[in-house]
Amino acid sequence: MDLNRAAVFVRVVETGGFTRAAEAIGVPASSVSRSVSKLETELGVVLLERTTRHVALTDAGRAFFERARDALVGLDEASDLALDAAREAHGVVRIAMPPDLGAQTGTLFAQFAALYPRIRVELTFTARGAELVGDLVDIAVVLGRLPDSALIAKKLGNATHRLFASATYLALHGHPKKLADLVHHDVLLMRAHAGAARLEMTGPRGPEHVDLVGRLVADHVGFVIDAAVAGLGIASLPAFMGERAGLVAVLPRHAHDMPLHVLTGGGRHLPHRVGLLRDHLATALAGQCKAHL
Repeated sequence: MDLNRAAVFVRVVETGGFTRAAEAIGVPASSVSRSVSKLETELGVVLLERTTRHVALTDAGRAFFERARDALVGLDEASDLALDAAREAHGVVRIAMPPDLGAQTGTLFAQFAALYPRIRVELTFTARGAELVGDLVDIAVVLGRLPDSALIAKKLGNATHRLFASATYLALHGHPKKLADLVHHDVLLMRAHAGAARLEMTGPRGPEHVDLVGRLVADHVGFVIDAAVAGLGIASLPAFMGERAGLVAVLPRHAHDMPLHVLTGGGRHLPHRVGLLRDHLATALAGQCKAHL
């Protein structure tokens, strides 16, 4: 089948007639009419019912139009992607990441900047990244459960969280012997509702949970780490962060794994620069998950 004839037919339907289609394409109306007639002969069906004043789709024509239009849009998108990939990647990519990962992303973006110097990255730290994709950001890295949506999600692995406190705090208040003992300790909570949260962890006996009221509640992991280092209480932190801060592991046989995903919009056309950053982050963060992020 001649794709040019299919494209002419789609333009006739979209514009509402041969004359308007001819004006849009820049060819004589007779050429447009011949092109559609040859397409009908090639397919062996009548696509359009013609009168002196207008054209109307037949049932076969309507079915063909819907599929042909989608196919031509797909070809245009494929062409745009190929041209985009052939050029040096450039432009802006907006990304949202959870504050929990902020302490380790500088190196990842430095590596990306060295590979693609003409791509500019705008980074927002938020726990609500999944809500922003499409409107405010191009990519979101999300830690924890995903909401139901039409976004495209790629799971990178699990980020392991453990309990940590300063040696000073533990010297003054002692070590909890079991998860339930945390109700008798000062705890530092991330993104708690009304100052309270349920802490769920897996220990030697399987899944456990305890309901806690925080002495301090914050939405930035860096602040919680500083508070723990200052001796204000026990915090659940990404394992690598607690260890890097020199904190002491509390109930070291207990842990909580949170899934880590990278999200992009659900549309078929993903700009090349966005795909490059998504793939770079996916590779780097997946590697860190395997190393018990």
